[in-house]
Amino acid sequence: MKQKYLPRIADKALDAALEASGAVLIEGPKWCGKTRTAHEKAASTLYMQDPDQSAAYLKAAATKPSLLLRGAVPRLLDEWQMAPVLWDAVRFAVDERGETGQFILTGSAMPTDNATRHTGTGRIARLLMRPMSLFESRESNGDISLRALFDGTAEVEGFSELTIEKLAFVLARGGWPATIGARETAALRPNPCVCAICGYTPRPTMVKCFIIRTNQAWKRTPWCI
Repeated sequence: MKQKYLPRIADKALDAALEASGAVLIEGPKWCGKTRTAHEKAASTLYMQDPDQSAAYLKAAATKPSLLLRGAVPRLLDEWQMAPVLWDAVRFAVDERGETGQFILTGSAMPTDNATRHTGTGRIARLLMRPMSLFESRESNGDISLRALFDGTAEVEGFSELTIEKLAFVLARGGWPATIGARETAALRPNPCVCAICGYTPRPTMVKCFIIRTNQAWKRTPWCI
């Protein structure tokens, strides 16, 4: 069952970027929720990795990329880097339409150097996303705002209901959206994204244990280290 979308801090930033620019490129690590956040804002979506359509999409991109830009706006182009020409097509379409909020681009990789002819400056804004904060995952009550703290408008005080054991768990789990709400044993299994980035292939004999002490006993949980 598809998880309920939890509002992200990036939501407002994406709204502001779409209001100011013709297109927005959402950057960030794999698995951090870029596509889901973009999908919540998009009026139409192109999934370049759709197995049933990918070959046709690539052929269209090679002959007339503007065909792939047709649809209600803002239009999401997911994994656009599979057809790097889409970058220049988006930049050109933004110039031609002369309107903001036309496209959202998401992807977990960037095309090779010189694959695009234009930087997109002035047409394509960039938005960086990170894994979820504890406030986004609803595990922090938000009593203390870092922004207000650095602005000098907030007193440094607050109360958290998280136990030491729970804090240890959420720190080990991380802020990957797919793990939020999962059972501890599932949430703490080796993260395929992190392992891929680190070049690590988990094996039963290589999986170490993350150990925390509960009120009753020591608890061992498998973790990718």
